[in-house]
Order: sequence, then structure tokens, then C-alpha cells
Amino acid sequence: MAVTELYNIDNEKVGEVVLNDHLFCLEVNKHILHDVVRMQMANRRSGNSCTKTRIEVQGSSAKPYKQKGTGRARAGSKRSPLWRGGGVAFGPKPRDYSYALPKKVRKLGLKMALSARYSENNLMVLDAFKMDAIKTKDFAAVMRKLDIGNALIVISGHDEMLEKSARNIHGVKVLSAEGLNVYDILHYKKLVLLQSSLEQLEERLQS
Repeated sequence: MAVTELYNIDNEKVGEVVLNDHLFCLEVNKHILHDVVRMQMANRRSGNSCTKTRIEVQGSSAKPYKQKGTGRARAGSKRSPLWRGGGVAFGPKPRDYSYALPKKVRKLGLKMALSARYSENNLMVLDAFKMDAIKTKDFAAVMRKLDIGNALIVISGHDEMLEKSARNIHGVKVLSAEGLNVYDILHYKKLVLLQSSLEQLEERLQS
């Protein structure tokens, strides 16, 4: 049974938390983590490269000069890809790079990412993280107390005070448990879970 210490924002130990073995004690398969992160990055691609074909470029559709007698090559339109300012032949068009892995694989990847952070001793559980006002200076002071520089902080829901206080701190991200994903867990060195978000994660990943 996995057990970790519970801290407050003053970096004082206030108890212990029993972690779910099915979430934090799995054997990590790097291949699955790679597949899930690769899928996430592909789904984030905008795929917005676009060229205009001969139908889309500006220009007359009239024949530029007569077919014979000029000594020049035959031409039917100024919009031909052979002409300067003409359309592009077989150029790129916006495309969708996204694809989906099986739901079981995605869920397993998330569990393995959590297990990886726990096995590396890069997991920290806080009883609460309340901000009285939107104050970056106060948030930075708490992070110094916790001795954390690069971290993903997972909260149970929307917390405007905390999220806006942290958004200008380099190397720190505040994310809800509902949006927790493999890429963000692996991208940040430390994973900080609020006790309430831990319960929400166990409920989300119990099956």
C-alpha cells in the first residue's frame, strides 16, 4: 500500500495520505507513455498550411493569346501553375492530424504517469492551497516555502484566485483534475496534488 506525507502550504507535515495502488504503484511502460504523448501532440497540431490552386488565385480565365502563330508555348490561362502568380499544383491544404488511442490505453498511460512521479519521489500532496487575493508575489512566496521551482499543481475544480496568481510564474501550471493528462505530468518535474483533487482522480480512474 502506497503512503505519502501530507503537507500544508507552510511546508509542514500535517498527516499522511494512503494512495491507491492501482494509480500510483503500477509498473511504468515507457512505450505506452510515448504513444499517449505522441497522440496528444498530434491532436494539438493546427494543420493550417494552405496553398491556392489555379481555381483560387486571382486572374482572368481568358486565353492570354491565340493558340498558334506567336512562336510561344500554348497557354490557356494566366492562372496556370507554370506562370508567375499562378496557382500551386498539388500544394498542401489544411488537414487534421488528430487520431485516437483506445480509451483503456489513454487511461493506463495516465495511471503510469502518476506512478512514475510517485516512484521518482516527485509527488507532493497538499491539504489545501487557498489564495486570499490574486497576487503573484504571494504565490511565489508559497512556492519558495515548498521549495518547488518547476511543478504542475492539480486542483479539484476552478479556482480563479490560484490560477491567476500562478499564470505569470515560469515553470508552474495550475490544472484541474478533470483536465489532467500525461503530457503535462511528464513535462513538469514535480507533481503537486491537492487532497481534494486526489479523491477526484481516484474516482475518475477507478476502473
